[in-house]
Parts: sequence; structure tokens; C-alpha cells
Amino acid sequence: MFNFTPLLGAQSSSPASQSLLELDGGVKVLVDVGWDEHFSVSKLKALERHIPSLSVILLTHATPSHLGAFAHCCKNFPLFTQIPIYATTPVISLGRTLLQDVYSSTPLASSVISADSLADSSYASGSDPIDPTLQLLLTPPTTEEIASYFSLIHPLKYSQPHEPLPSPFSPPLNGLKITAYNAGHTLGGTIWHLQHGMESIVYAVDWNQVRENVLSGAAWLDASGGGAEVIEQLRKPTALICSSRGAAKDSLTGGRRRRDDLLLDTIRSTIAKGGTVLIPTDTSARVLELAYLLEHAWRKEHTHGSGESPFKNARLYLASKNVGATMRYARSMLEWMDENVVKELEAVEAATTSTKQHKRTDSRQIGNRDNKLAQNAAGPFDFKYLRLLERKKQVDRIVAAKGARVILASDSSLEWGFSKEILQHIANDTSNLIILTESHGNLDDIRKDGKSLGALLWSWYQERRDGVALEPGADGQNLEQVHTGGRELQIHTAERVALQGKELLAYQQHLATQRRLQNQMPLGNSSSLETSADAVDETSSTSSSSSEESNPERQGKALNTSAAVANLNRNKAGLSKETLGVNVLLRQPGVYDYDVRGKKGREQMFPFVSKRRRADDFGDLIRPDEYLRAEERDEVDGQDMRDDGSNKKGKFGQKRKWGDTGLQGANESNGPGLANKRRQQMSNAAVKNGDVLADGFHDPDLDDLSDDPESDLDEVVNGPSKVVTRMQSVEAHLKIAYVDFAGLHDQRSLSMLIPLIQPRKLIFVSGNVSETAVLADECRQKLVPTSSESAEKSQNGVFTPLNGQMVDASVDTNAWTVKLSNALVKRLRWQNVGGLGIVTLMGHLGAMAVDDQEFADSTSKKRQKLLKEEIPEHNAQGAPSETKKQQTAPILDVLPTSMAAATRSVAQPLHVGDLRLADLRKILQSTGHTADFRGEGTLLIDGLVAVRKTATGRIEVEGGGLGLHDYPVRTPESSFFAVKRRIYDGLAVIAGG
Repeated sequence: MFNFTPLLGAQSSSPASQSLLELDGGVKVLVDVGWDEHFSVSKLKALERHIPSLSVILLTHATPSHLGAFAHCCKNFPLFTQIPIYATTPVISLGRTLLQDVYSSTPLASSVISADSLADSSYASGSDPIDPTLQLLLTPPTTEEIASYFSLIHPLKYSQPHEPLPSPFSPPLNGLKITAYNAGHTLGGTIWHLQHGMESIVYAVDWNQVRENVLSGAAWLDASGGGAEVIEQLRKPTALICSSRGAAKDSLTGGRRRRDDLLLDTIRSTIAKGGTVLIPTDTSARVLELAYLLEHAWRKEHTHGSGESPFKNARLYLASKNVGATMRYARSMLEWMDENVVKELEAVEAATTSTKQHKRTDSRQIGNRDNKLAQNAAGPFDFKYLRLLERKKQVDRIVAAKGARVILASDSSLEWGFSKEILQHIANDTSNLIILTESHGNLDDIRKDGKSLGALLWSWYQERRDGVALEPGADGQNLEQVHTGGRELQIHTAERVALQGKELLAYQQHLATQRRLQNQMPLGNSSSLETSADAVDETSSTSSSSSEESNPERQGKALNTSAAVANLNRNKAGLSKETLGVNVLLRQPGVYDYDVRGKKGREQMFPFVSKRRRADDFGDLIRPDEYLRAEERDEVDGQDMRDDGSNKKGKFGQKRKWGDTGLQGANESNGPGLANKRRQQMSNAAVKNGDVLADGFHDPDLDDLSDDPESDLDEVVNGPSKVVTRMQSVEAHLKIAYVDFAGLHDQRSLSMLIPLIQPRKLIFVSGNVSETAVLADECRQKLVPTSSESAEKSQNGVFTPLNGQMVDASVDTNAWTVKLSNALVKRLRWQNVGGLGIVTLMGHLGAMAVDDQEFADSTSKKRQKLLKEEIPEHNAQGAPSETKKQQTAPILDVLPTSMAAATRSVAQPLHVGDLRLADLRKILQSTGHTADFRGEGTLLIDGLVAVRKTATGRIEVEGGGLGLHDYPVRTPESSFFAVKRRIYDGLAVIAGG
């Protein structure tokens, strides 16, 4: 059984992706916890309802559309952190920096408390109604909390099958295996393959088959087979979940090189006139491709370009709140990138090693030459010309300065991050340009679903109402830049404001309601969950595990927070003492007495809760994160965040850092930016000394700012707060260009790969209505088999569900039961292969009469599908009467003599088994033969016979003509037949004759 339900992203212009996969036995797998740029809590309601029944969570990409709601779920949904989560190492590291950037850039990420929750809290406390327009914010997760949440994720590598652990409230997984494959698009992006029984499911959302500068293409095709076939693990799945985004997009002629040249030519046309180029991008995924391309373009122009090159006079910046950590992680994960990036790093290391060796020689000329070579050589992400900006005042100083500049800024939606602030400053200048790197859907969806700032600019680019400017490119082709014509651009800015007066009282009432709920239904951590299970359930600790396995369809032990809040507000009185029973001594504060007279069983004893030991058949469970090396730990400012690292600061007897007074209050008053301030001063000093930017290419616009240590600290509102939105209108005179750097599949890739994959069931998600409909119709035509019956099944095998709509994509299986005759059973010759018995047979299928008693006995042991017919008859009086036809069953009998001779010539021998060359080598060596491996996959026996095993499992034996004088005892004939005999001994040779 396999049911698929898209929670977000199906036939919608929203890029957020959330999918629920339900397998046989009640196993539920959640893939992605995406969010869009609006950060609306209402879009997480469907996800919240399924949390108590989830078994495993999988993450695909380190983008907001795939894990944007991860920190919110960990902080506000108590059961979420107890569910095992799996992702690749780059997704974990880059996702951590992404969410830290998001929560530090916009207050909307903290999530606005809904008006219904505030109304329920005020009603429960008996206070005055609260203004429904008040937008109170939940407490956002801190940087340390986000790091601790991501430390819970289990890292995986590509192409390594893994059996995940189930959640504490999940039924057994029954051998579920997950395997991650490279998806392209982002660093560590994943195509998931799930194997559960007969179900083989491939989840491929947002992948890119094209090889790029930093990322290699998706791992669909088998490189060893020439790239013409899909790898065996992803071929012919029972269900393929694929994204339809980009189905109407045509591939760019010229491929990646043409795309890169188009971007550089567009930038050159603007900076040659002294203008500013803004490129909105994400903060952790596609930014790596853009940063790598622009940095190497600047290096090339400064090294080999002409003296009039506009790139030499333009400055290059990357603005994001946490971009420094992102680039540090990128430098440590080069093995996940394309092989050209690895070769570049090896070349740099070789040049550095050569320089160190020449320093020991006396040749000054060679030493100076190598020193210059090593100075010009830099790693793939050791930026010489790209300056990283992480503070708002740095960005303000750069924008206010004059001169040509190119700024990469987060985010591509222009709803949060530095990109919105920079756009506000450069919008009124006609010499400036904004380059959109991804599409935002069609105009109809933008008008219907509302406009983000990025979607609004994209609609202007498509409308082209005010004309198009054609700039000449380096290859002679014209570059299109759309005029905005002074249109009004409304920019909404969200600010965090501290609560005061009644607003603070309303927030405290909301917290009190939540705290009362937590006390009555403890769900905060694993211990509280176990306490609830032991104190409330009428089962003992020894039988708890068996009860979980006996009821796989249950939906968890406890309700989640939202359902419990709704129940509490409905009753207005929580749980009564009669409902709690003796557990009232634990569940309600201030209750110390309970009448046990007339009670039975557990109601007569004081409720004692003992913690169960986590153990399995191999002993007590250990925590692998306690044995990590120093470089493998998740640290924030040098502090381990795996457990309660944030609470270890300031403990008595602990070492203090230099400059730490030891007073916790003083440290907190100074703020968490003290270490960052010192680190920033050191980096600024390095910039002045020329250690960061090569060839004296420092930025004088930041010199004054770097001298002031307080200027790098942005104002932060701590404590309860609300969000206040301010709108500012700006006349837009800048030009808009578009270069596709989304790194997603296009129409050509989808049309080519889906027929090669040959899925039985095909489900499309993550695309708007028009893209999904066009791609579904095309796949229905391409996947139609020859027969009419199979064609009808194929038409029904392509699904385009809506959000919340469940699709039954179970594998179609047909099974029949056939009885063997006694004569045929006597002729069977069983062979043993790998501990299993195997036999082949060929017979004649017929029908055999079965007695009622024999039929009843057979159906009690096996489920048989028999044809039953009832023929009505009429007696002499005309009354109908029923007579049973004699029951028959299919039987396989010995072939008649006339048919046996004809089939014997047609039947071909069949070899069953898997022969390993290493085992064959041991067998031959034990019998006196010499056997050695020569090359890859070739076994040489006696220097005369070569045995090879191809990628498809085929065994090839070649012999004769090799050095007979060296082997006087052996002959080619004796060695060849000895090897052949040993190979046949390891296989079962069966035939149908």
C-alpha cells in the first residue's frame, strides 16, 4: 500500500514543499518542511495534524521552500524533535546557516500569533477581548537553538542504503530502506529512493540534470553504461513523485557556457556606465554557483583582461546576515561539488607546496616567481575580489557610495534580507539594473495569489509595458533590459517592536494558557512523553513496546498542541479529577490528597513513574554525538550545541574566555555580539593589511566603518514583541533583466528522462496549474503501452493531486494459485543455491474437479480465486431451483508426449545465482590452481584462462594462447574446463525441458 498526500506545493504558485507518504502498516514519511516568504502559520496546520503519527522525516534541499519551517516546528510542536530526521551533510550545514539568516533578517519568521489563539486565551482568563489586528510574535529560536535543532538530524551519504529508526510513537517500519542520490540544483540536494516491501518509490522534487560550475548533474543516468540508461536503483519504480516546475521552460541554446556569458555581458553593460547591479539570490544554495562564477570572472579580468575592462573598476559584494558561516561550510565540503572544483583545489595545493619547497633553495628568481604564482592562486571559495557583508550599516555605507558595483544579496523573493533594502536605494536611478535569477510563475497566478516584491518585478518584466532596452553583447547578440518607466513600487518593511501595557498582558495570558496546557499534557521532551505514556495508559512498562507493535494503525499516544488547545477551549475547564483518577496527584499542581476507598488496581496506589531504559537486543543505546571529533561537532562561537550547550555558559568553576568578567549579568548586558565584535575587528584589520583582498583591492568605503567597533552591532529587540509593518512608495526607474540561474530541470530534461525511468505510477507536485496540466498530458501520451488495456492503466497512472488530496499509488499485483499434479511433483529436481532450493518446471495447465470437503480444506490454508457460476433451473411447477455446478481448480500436469518433444528444443538453459570472483578464486586455489586478479574485474587462472564479470552480472570465460612454456603441467583445455566446472558448481543450471 502506498498513499501520497501533498500538504503544500501542489498546483500552486507557492514554492513551499511538504509531502506525506503513507506506507503499509501505518508507516508515515514526511518529506520536507518548506515555507514560503510570507511565513504564515496557517499553512502549517495540515502538517501539525500529522505530527503525532509520523515515523520518519526526510529533507531534500537547504532552501526555504524545503526546510524553512524546520526551526518553527522544532520549537513550537513538542513531538517534532522526537521524530528521526535524515538529510545529507551539506543540507544540514547550509540549512543551519540559512535559518539563522532568516530569523535574524525578518521578524515575520518568528510567526504571528493567530487572532483565534489570543481570543481563546483572553476568554479563558476572563479578561477583556484583545484587538484582533494586534500582531504579536512568538518567541523566535535563538542561534544556539537552531544549531541544536540541526544537530538532531542524522547525516547520510549518497548511494548508501540505510534503515531508519522509527519515532517513539510510530509502528514498526518493517524493513524500510532509504537511499539518497545526487539531485543537482543545490549542494547536497537529494533524490530519495524508498524501498518498503514491494513498493519502490522515487521522490525527485527540484532536480537538475545539467552539470554546472559548482554542482554536478543529478544521478539519474549510469555513467558506466555510457549515460544512456537510468541507474538500476531508480529504474522502473512503482511510483515516481516528480516536480513539474519548469515544464514549460525551454532549454537555453548553448547550455551552461551561454548562460554564464549572458550574465557577465549583462553585468558589463551596466558597470561600464557606472551603474549598480543587484542580483537577488538565496543565502545558502544557489548563491554558491553565482559567487563562484563572479569571483572567477573578476580573477580572469584582473589577470588576463585588458586595461579598459569595466570589471577592474567595479567592486563585488555579497550581502547576507550569515554568509561568512555559509562560505566556511562550503570550503569544507568540496568533495560534494563537481570534480572540476576538486581539481582546482588540488592545483592550488600543489602550487603552495611547490612554493614552500623553493623557499628552501638559494634561487631567488625561482622563489620570487613561485611566490607570485602562489599569491595569485586561491582556492575555489577563497575570495580575492568578493567582499562579504554581514551588517546593515556596512550595506548602507556601500549603497551610499558612488561608483560601479555588483551586489549579490538575499533573498530572491525580495521580501526579506538585504536585497529589499538595496532595491529601495537604487530603484530611482536609470543607470542601475536588477537581474532576476528565477521565474515567479505566470501572470495569472501572480494576480490571483498575491504579489511578493520579486513576483511584482517579474510581472513587470513579462508585461514590458514601458519598453525594452537592447544592449549589445560580447557575441554580437542583443541583451534585453526592461524599463520600469517610473512606476510606483510599494515596499513593505516589517519591524519588531517591544510590547507594552495591555499588549504585554495579552502576551502573558497566551503564555499562561500554553503553560497550563503543557502541565496537563506534558509533551515537551522524551521524558515527559514517557511519563505520559506510563501514568495515563493502562499498561505496564514491560508491555508498552508490544502494544505499539500490535496496533500499527494508531495515530500516536497523545494529541498535539493545537488539538489539545481546541479541546481545552471547547470545555473551558481542562481535564476533571474523575478523568485523571489517581494521576491527579501528578498532573494538577496543588493536589496532594486522593480518596482510594472503593478503588481497584492502579487507583489504590500512589502513581510512581519509572524511566525506562533505552535498550535493544545488543544492549543499551548509545548517543553517537557524544563520540564525535572536535571538527564534527556543531558549534556556535566555539561552543558545543549538541545538548544544553547554551546553558553551560557561566557555570561555577568553568574556565572563562579572555575579557570575560565572570558575571553573567554583565555578559548578558554586553550582548551576544562581544565575540563577534572582536572577530569583526580582526577581519577588518586583515582587510586593511591586504590579507583578504588581493592586489591591494581593498574597499575604502568600509574603512571608517571598520574603525568603529560599535557600528557593526545592529539593534536587536529582545523579549516579547510585535510586528509593525510600514509601507514606503518608491518610483522605479531602474531596468530589469532576467538570466535563469534557478538550476532546475526544463522541458527537455523531463521529456527525455521520464520515459527512460519508466515509472508505473507518476505523481506531479511543486508546480503551478498550467505547468502541471501540460506535463501530465505529455507524459500520458509518451507512457502509453501498445495494448489497449495497458493503455487505459497508463492513463490512470498519472496523478496531479491538489494540496491535501490523497492519491492511492499502490503497486498493482496479480497472484494466482495453481495445484501441481502428483506425477509432476515426482519429476521435480531441486537444486541448492545460496541456501535456497530452486526448481524449474514445465507443464500443461488444465482444470480438475474438486470435492466440497477437499475444496474447504484447501481454502482454509490458502486463498484461492475460483470461478463460481449458478445456473437457475425451473421445475415442473415453474418454481426456480438452484443446482451447484461441480467446482473446479486449476492444475498443472505433466506435458503430453506429443508436446514434450516440441518444447524441449525451445527451452533454453538458465543459470540462477550470483557468482563472486573472490569466492571463485578461493575455490580454485584450494584445488591447486593459481588465481590472481589482473585489472578491474578480471580473474586470471593458471595464466591461461581469464574470467570477467560485467556490470549486468554476465560471466565471461576466455582461455588459451597465454604463456604455455611457463605452465608445463596445465594445459589450456584442462584449465578451461576446470574453471567452467567450478562456475557451474556455484550456479543452478535449470532448463524447462
